[in-house]
Amino acid sequence: MSVDRRKALAAWVSVGSNSSLMALKLCVGFLTGSVSVLSEAVHSGIDLLAAVVTLTAVKSAALPADENHPYGHGKFENVSGTLEAALILGAAIWIIVEAVQKIRHPQPLGAPFWGVVVMLISAAANWRVSRYLLSAGQETESVALVADASHLRTDVYTSAGVMAGLAAITVGRWFFPRAALHLIDPIAALFVAALILRAAVKLTVQAGRDLVDFSLPPAEEADIRTCIDRFAGGSCGYHKLRTRKSGPQRFVEFHLLVDPAMSVVDSHRITEKLETCIREKLPETNVLVHIEPCDGVCSESCEEGCLLTPEQRAERQQTAAGKA
Repeated sequence: MSVDRRKALAAWVSVGSNSSLMALKLCVGFLTGSVSVLSEAVHSGIDLLAAVVTLTAVKSAALPADENHPYGHGKFENVSGTLEAALILGAAIWIIVEAVQKIRHPQPLGAPFWGVVVMLISAAANWRVSRYLLSAGQETESVALVADASHLRTDVYTSAGVMAGLAAITVGRWFFPRAALHLIDPIAALFVAALILRAAVKLTVQAGRDLVDFSLPPAEEADIRTCIDRFAGGSCGYHKLRTRKSGPQRFVEFHLLVDPAMSVVDSHRITEKLETCIREKLPETNVLVHIEPCDGVCSESCEEGCLLTPEQRAERQQTAAGKA
């Protein structure tokens, strides 16, 4: 199965799962009058909307580069992750408002046992789907799928929290029939909201990094430098290394310093080896190498990437001075 098809299939699985869970939670929520179950239904509705956004994003990101998008459409996935974070934030605010209203104006719950059952089903389903989405997202380097998986993983814990609250109400009625146990329900809803807010902040950071062209992780930049050190034989060094990511695609640019007398053919051969090495370590990478002549005078920006010995640098400076 191609990468793009696997992304689309995973997104469709998320859409189907969230649709079913939202319908089930709505039915039980209205049956029991539980604000925590209804809050989870709203949460699943947000999950469904986010899954649709994810599906649209992975399909858009798969489109090839065109005249208006010469660097491809990969950032559609980052936009998807950012939108999902905004949706999660909105859901959390709604849950907090409803929970506070239930605390101020408490109402007894009906048949909380069914809420326990539906939350158990929800937690189990979201755990399985989130694992599948995370696996597909990591293998295809899909920001949108990883964000969706992280969101659903949070749902597992929120469903477990609501289930525990409703179970406490169900059992507590046997031993403490006159206690105000119904307050456990909105308190559990506030716990759900807190976890959702945490997920929103995390997703915003993850998705937003690439939208502002944040550099690749240090480990990936170390792989790039390893390739340069290994295959830049015959060159003098490199500088101005710049990296960024757009969806699953990486972009790497740097200047390679070579002997002024080196032929175009030889310098091109070096760049081909560098590009091959970098793409083997980091798939889906676009590499741009700018060739510059080296006179042995290193600026502050190229000191770190200088591959010359002190003797070679002094000799090259003398040669450059003689030609001047």
